Amino acid sequence: MGYYAHSDSEKDKSQWHLLRAHLQDTAETAATFAKGFGAERIAFLAGLLHDVGKYAPEFQKRLEGRGIKVDHSTPGAVEVEKRYGPMGKILAYIISGHHCGLPDWGSMADETSLEARLKKQLNDYSAYIKEIVLPSPRDIAFLAIRPVVGMGFSSQFLTRFVYSCLVDADFLDTEKALASEKAGSRDRQYSLKSLADTLDRFLDNLSSKATDTAVNRKRSGILANCREKANHIPGLFTLTVPTGGGKTLSSLSFALRHALRYGKERVIYVIPYTSIIEQNAAVFRDVLGEENVLEHHSNFSYPQEKQAETEAEYAWGMGQKLKLAAENWDMPIIATTNVQFFESLFAARSSRCRKLHNVANSVIIIDEAQMIPTGFLKPCLNALAELVTNYNVTVVLCTATQPAIRKFLPEEINPVEIIDEPESLYEAFKRVRVRSIGAVSDDELAKRISGHDQVLCIVNSKKHARLLFERVHGEGTFHLSTRMCPAHRTQVLSNIKSRLKKGEVCRVISTQLIEAGVDVDFPVVYRSMAGIDSIAQSAGRCNREGLRQTGEVNVFWPEKHGMPRGWLSRTASLGGIIFERHEDPLGLEAVNDYFTSLYDIDASELDKASILADIREQEKQLRFPLRTIAEKFKLIDDNANTVIIPWDDACRKALAEAEHSQFPGAFARRLQRYGVGVFEKEFNELLELRALEAVAERYYVLREEVYGRYYSQETGLNPFTESMFLNDTLII
Repeated sequence: MGYYAHSDSEKDKSQWHLLRAHLQDTAETAATFAKGFGAERIAFLAGLLHDVGKYAPEFQKRLEGRGIKVDHSTPGAVEVEKRYGPMGKILAYIISGHHCGLPDWGSMADETSLEARLKKQLNDYSAYIKEIVLPSPRDIAFLAIRPVVGMGFSSQFLTRFVYSCLVDADFLDTEKALASEKAGSRDRQYSLKSLADTLDRFLDNLSSKATDTAVNRKRSGILANCREKANHIPGLFTLTVPTGGGKTLSSLSFALRHALRYGKERVIYVIPYTSIIEQNAAVFRDVLGEENVLEHHSNFSYPQEKQAETEAEYAWGMGQKLKLAAENWDMPIIATTNVQFFESLFAARSSRCRKLHNVANSVIIIDEAQMIPTGFLKPCLNALAELVTNYNVTVVLCTATQPAIRKFLPEEINPVEIIDEPESLYEAFKRVRVRSIGAVSDDELAKRISGHDQVLCIVNSKKHARLLFERVHGEGTFHLSTRMCPAHRTQVLSNIKSRLKKGEVCRVISTQLIEAGVDVDFPVVYRSMAGIDSIAQSAGRCNREGLRQTGEVNVFWPEKHGMPRGWLSRTASLGGIIFERHEDPLGLEAVNDYFTSLYDIDASELDKASILADIREQEKQLRFPLRTIAEKFKLIDDNANTVIIPWDDACRKALAEAEHSQFPGAFARRLQRYGVGVFEKEFNELLELRALEAVAERYYVLREEVYGRYYSQETGLNPFTESMFLNDTLII
């Protein structure tokens, strides 16, 4: 009797995907993926046993069209758990969850838990013994990892990485059998040396054309430091460069050279804001070529529906499988966000975890490292320590305001600063005078802004930005916030840059989205009181090129409606204290004082979801709540839904094509530039008001007939319902 892994209605049964071939091929591919962290044998075994439940006669009948539900994932988990000791328990999580996601160990009371599944009644799958030869338990020892942040943390981390190897290998082998044309399109090669050479030529050309100014000479020195330190042994690095120092491309130069020197496979650039990732990714594509850069962030990374395992296996259309196939980060340059990167490291779903094996043996640049969310600081730093120690990863913490994190790192990890003299570099780039001007009302602030021909005002909330814009409103006045879709913001920023360059009137009221990665240069900046790191970013938009003797940054306390809430209120209060303590509130000493004080709080505030406590609770028994951890590890508290704004003809064309496409998910990237994130309650209100229409059952689009009323050409999506006004105080 022949045993099959997958059927194909368009082929004769003799051409179906043989089960033995699927298991062997998946095992070999998974082992290849695991080479980056030395887990080849473990990953091979996971691939070899992941689908042994398909040897059950009932499953084979299902492939022939019988409506029988069969649990085919648990049998492999049962086999490894009873045969391979502690490593078998790790593998049991991986195999049992290869469709539905990693489970909690849980208890017998929960039938979805690993403990309950290992004891459930299963169909007879014993025929696998005739076709599959299992390795000896002596060959499957627990991986020799260095538990620098605890054995429990290292074990659950390893579980996710081997899980990544399995699910990616499984998807790719299935795709090869059922969609060979798609699989063939993956066969692409890239050369990091070629990319490094291309970047070198670009940077050298840029330097040769740059005006000979003190600032540009310092930028050349920063690049030289990055190139030199690329030869340093892998580990954890810091890159402390003032805003305007050109750290984006200089850090990329370090990363590519370091990758070549030490055999790393890719560079992953992690950026804090979705709102500015488009800019950095565009720079990378312009320099290195679009075919070498993957831009991947939380917009349009749709969660899988929670569904039964058998439904996950059989009900997904090929479109869903192909959408997932684009999410394994098999590219040389990845530009992603903090949310996408860190949440993936603690994820449980296959769609989020699939990429993880391609994080191993890479260079990771954490841009604006101070933006790692404080409430998850300890788990995030543990993850970075784990990557550096056990997964051949080099990490660069890149920022003008280095967070004081040394005391949270293992003793074995000593960060290496790439810049030779950060203090003198700060003084060389000091181009502004920062002062506190006390409490300022909106009316007074509007008068001050109107008194300047070119001025930038940055506030803490979308509501405050909108109210100020309405007061200052006039020719040459602009508003920026994430209520505007990225394509809209890009157009406005282009206009702003043009007017600044021509010396025309240009007054901008913005949320903090303009603080990171947006290259604008104003003579005067007003900043609502905030954390010192945010104020430093604001100062980076003032006299950026050093063309004036000094720029002016005025920090003020706003009216009540302009004050941030919760944790951001604490950072603003601490920012005010730093102004009182230090003559230069942005100096390296003041920055260190700020972060030391910020982190000198109850330890629970640095792990607010108790992720580390959950891991430690039953770590000796390798009983981990993997799915619960994934659900709790959310860097953004509220779930945002994306509303597509039909901003231009390109958007409308993409939507029309998606509506009639067999694979509408393929249009997600084209539509990223037209999305505005709204919270769930607001999203539901928009649906109730019939302001949205569903395109291809997945894209929710602002209806053309209400577009003019609900979307402003100046301020973006209007807040016109109760929940919008309540939520409109949130930053960016």
